[in-house]
Amino acid sequence: MAKYCEGCGAEVSNEQIYCPYCGKQQKPSNIKKESSSSKSKIVAGLLGIFLGGWGLHSFYLGNITKGIIQIIVTLLTCGFGAIWGFIEGILILVGTISTDADGNPLGE
Repeated sequence: MAKYCEGCGAEVSNEQIYCPYCGKQQKPSNIKKESSSSKSKIVAGLLGIFLGGWGLHSFYLGNITKGIIQIIVTLLTCGFGAIWGFIEGILILVGTISTDADGNPLGE
C-alpha cells in the first residue's frame, strides 16, 4: 500500500521519517496494535446504559467532545436525549462499538 507525504503529496516509503522532496516529517504508518486497551468493554457498556445521558461512557473511552455533546443534548431535550447513550451502551456490549478513542480494542 502506497504512502504519500502530507506536505507535497510525493510517494514515500513506510520506513522514511522525512520526505526526501519537501523534508516534512512523516507520521508513522498505522499498524494495528495487538494488545487490547486498558478500558473494559463491560464497564463502558454499563456506563452507557445507566449513565449514558451524561456521556460517562464517552469520557471513559476518551471521547471528550462527544461526551460534552451528549450532556448538552440530554439537557436540551429534558432527558430524552439520554436514549443516545443507552443505545451506545448496548452497542458496546454486543461488540458493534469495539474500540476506544485511540483505536485500541476494548478488553473484556
